[in-house]
Amino acid sequence: MRGHLSGEYLIALGSNVRHKRHGDPRKVLAAALGALGRTGFGVVRSSPVISSAPLGPSQRRYANAAAILASDLPPEAVLERLKRIERDFGRTGSGQRWRARVLDLDIILWSGGGFASAGLVIPHVACRGRDFVLGPAVVIAADWRDPVSGLTIKQLHTRLTRPRPTPR
Repeated sequence: MRGHLSGEYLIALGSNVRHKRHGDPRKVLAAALGALGRTGFGVVRSSPVISSAPLGPSQRRYANAAAILASDLPPEAVLERLKRIERDFGRTGSGQRWRARVLDLDIILWSGGGFASAGLVIPHVACRGRDFVLGPAVVIAADWRDPVSGLTIKQLHTRLTRPRPTPR
């Protein structure tokens, strides 16, 4: 029997490759949410899926979403479980950043605050500058605070997306 789920993790989900069994990237994200629930996480909330332009050399648009997961596992164990799910969906450890991928699961924030180890940094180092992370996250975790900046997800998203005045 699973123990009380005491911590929550904000996870970013992304896909831009069709999966042979699950289908297009939107369906991959739906299947990934199911897999997260079946592997011991409590899926507290999930955002709608958005479409975003790729970073780097990939040419395919991404499907992106966010989820809040409840777990009594420490951050490194959550990361290992996320990586196992990625591998189950066919992701290989190619080591190439910003390439097309069937599934990407990243820990963005943790209710326990900041965390750093050799293979994991929470909050995710690039989350503050990525609308494809903050956009879905603001729908389900607007009041969560970034322990580094002290700003909420809503504040970070507003700063990122507000129109900039044009220089005169």
